[in-house]
Amino acid sequence: MTATDGPSPNGGAPGDGPESTTGTSVAGPGPRTGAGGGPGGEDPVGQRQGDTVAGVVRQWQAVHPGLDTGPMEIIGRINRCAALLQQAEDAPLRRAGLSRPEFDLLGALRRTGHELTPGELARETFSSGAAVTKRLKHLTERGLVERRGDTRDRRVAHLRLTDAGRELVDGILPAQLAYETAALSGLDAPEQGELATLLGELLAQLEGRLGALRS
Repeated sequence: MTATDGPSPNGGAPGDGPESTTGTSVAGPGPRTGAGGGPGGEDPVGQRQGDTVAGVVRQWQAVHPGLDTGPMEIIGRINRCAALLQQAEDAPLRRAGLSRPEFDLLGALRRTGHELTPGELARETFSSGAAVTKRLKHLTERGLVERRGDTRDRRVAHLRLTDAGRELVDGILPAQLAYETAALSGLDAPEQGELATLLGELLAQLEGRLGALRS
């Protein structure tokens, strides 16, 4: 997505089959009803939306009837939406011969507007240092990124976009935004605003607490 470059912690592209955080694939059709919303374990929202996560939740509740699947219904849907959006949105990148992690690096250099070190790029794109080094090698060979050695420390490199790299990013970005506009067209402006606010609040909390949750 254009709002944040590099959505995944390892900087990789989504896998062949989107999965929920529950360890159960949400790619298959599955039952169309969830649980927890109405009488008899029916979920009117899940029925109306017909989304696959509702079926996954229903299956888990059949296995563990007493389990609180509320978090699964939110996080599973976020992960499913992200995977579906990225799979379709990657089409402009494939036409340009770029992977999503490579475009994330180019996008970080473009939007920050100044040189970045490999370490800074790794932090900007939530990628490992080794992955960034490999991607930068490819992008440099293509003439999209150039590096400048540090005058005080030869071990440090400063990276920036070439003119070709800047033109490529600026050429792809409108196609990305057009896709996102079409993808969100099922929601009206107030709904999009509400969703953006809720996701922003969730992201801010996770960015502040995720380290503690993993420890």
